[in-house]
Amino acid sequence: MHATAPVLLVEDDEGIARPLAAALRTDGYEVLRVATGAEALERAAQGVRAVVLDLGLPDLDGVEVCRRLREVAPGVPVLMLTARTTEADVVVGLDAGADDYVTKPFRLAELLARLRALLRRSSADDPGDRGPGAQDVRLDLDARRAWRGEEELQLSPKEFDLLAVLVTDAGRVVSRERIMREVWDTTWMGSTKTLDMHVSWLRRKLGDDAHEPRYLSTVRGIGFRFEPDDGPVRGHGDGRSG
Repeated sequence: MHATAPVLLVEDDEGIARPLAAALRTDGYEVLRVATGAEALERAAQGVRAVVLDLGLPDLDGVEVCRRLREVAPGVPVLMLTARTTEADVVVGLDAGADDYVTKPFRLAELLARLRALLRRSSADDPGDRGPGAQDVRLDLDARRAWRGEEELQLSPKEFDLLAVLVTDAGRVVSRERIMREVWDTTWMGSTKTLDMHVSWLRRKLGDDAHEPRYLSTVRGIGFRFEPDDGPVRGHGDGRSG
């Protein structure tokens, strides 16, 4: 599914749905929220990037919704939210077609990390697409290989992880906080000199210019953006250094 398609959030509890939708949007996703299984199936058939599915829905059991989702939206990652914590309940949900699960109450950081992992895995598993790409840069996530045009890039593990985060969300600003959390597995936000050094090394290997970036732009005070196929947009507060 194309990266610009929405994430479908299926949750009838406003107290959970509102902060979760806000967190997903902050993480860069377009979010479409519905409250019933019937709405979920209808919306999923129209095309979604992923489904975050609560099992406790007012009209249909979430397990049944998951089974039907596999018919109307095959291949779309499904992250199951469940208050049913026994191993048997979880196995039933996974057997119905869920790709992963988070038990309530959950930490937003964990849910977001699991969703990103599912999206990367589904992109890598797509037989029609070797992996994410933007401009002439392409990645093979399974093989952990990257190319610029016909040239294979020689990247360190962290450089590859950094490029994967940025290219997967090409055209969107990726915050420093998210990069540190996802690439370095830390929420510590003191000095980000390590991140800046890796960005500099990555630019060098891409043949990019920090002052006139073709690929990787710095958005001052926020983070970085890998430019989409139509190239960088000037005049919107982008830094040209970093």
